[in-house]
Amino acid sequence: MTLIDQAGTVRAGETINTPHIDTYLRQQFSNLQGEITIKQFAGGASNLTYLISYANQEFILRRPPFGKIAKSAHDVLREANIMQALKPVYHEIPTILATCQDHSIIGCDFYIMERLLGIIPRKDLPKALQLNQDDTRQLCTNVLDKLIALHQVDHQNAGLANLAKGDGYVSRQINGWSKRFINAKTDDVADFNEVMQWLQNNMPTQTTTCIIHNDFRFDNVVLEVNNPLKIIGVLDWEMATLGDPLMDLGNSLAYWVQANDDTFFQQLRRQPTHLPGMLTRQQVIDYYFEKTNIKNNIKTSDFTFYMVYGLFRLAAIIQQIYYRYYHKQTQDQRFANFGQAANYLEKRCLTLMKTGNI
Repeated sequence: MTLIDQAGTVRAGETINTPHIDTYLRQQFSNLQGEITIKQFAGGASNLTYLISYANQEFILRRPPFGKIAKSAHDVLREANIMQALKPVYHEIPTILATCQDHSIIGCDFYIMERLLGIIPRKDLPKALQLNQDDTRQLCTNVLDKLIALHQVDHQNAGLANLAKGDGYVSRQINGWSKRFINAKTDDVADFNEVMQWLQNNMPTQTTTCIIHNDFRFDNVVLEVNNPLKIIGVLDWEMATLGDPLMDLGNSLAYWVQANDDTFFQQLRRQPTHLPGMLTRQQVIDYYFEKTNIKNNIKTSDFTFYMVYGLFRLAAIIQQIYYRYYHKQTQDQRFANFGQAANYLEKRCLTLMKTGNI
């Protein structure tokens, strides 16, 4: 059994024009041999990721999702530009090989990047990967260290100062995600009014400004096959920007399902954070504060806002995807229960607002 992350059959409704992309790639790379094959990676409910293979070379193609998408969302060329700018100072980013704005090829913008051969720790680790509890703890902290390292990158020297929209990042996120949720609401999903109002009323002062990933999870990192505790890649830079690092951490913790969480939350789990050896959410917060100078500006007990924000933002993302499924703009059955997931996340937000229990 291979440990290397494998692509599978392209999902219904998400095929791309094989002859067109074949012609494009042969124009870009003159040494390609053999016939083209296209597969799709299972992960990703937003920008779509394909494996394109020839006899002598493999590529990754990233394109926006099909169906109605939010204005300014899923900008794959922006994603590629950020990756190119960060690569010299954050080496775990895959190399961008080509970008394309010609919609006559596959009907949208797309980019081509190198394929990193490695392990992606998705919902469950591969059965062939045997990690003991100490190894699992080390893997957990190694992954967190990559988030911390990103937050410490000098964005001025990286040429990414133009990502900033000025002051007011916290309020822009609350207002922006509230608007996106409202625009994507369907009749079978809760209105989140109490949650949105609470976020408006409890916005903290921004701690600092740094490069944030905005979707940092275990299933967006690549592990070295021969040393699975080593991170060789960080993927999915679609939502990267300049912002508040604690909001980035809150986003990551929204996906952090730990061993003692309830059954429904366990069903939403997308990464192996439930395993013995993994840090709990509170331990993640403590670890992050210990490793950064932000600990002088905020107490770990003040993290409730960032947790509620992360859960609400996740609900808005889920709802935007569910909107496409609800209105039959995508056939992907993975999204069939996303409305129920959004309703669950509202309840989780309300409980957290009342109790403050991380």
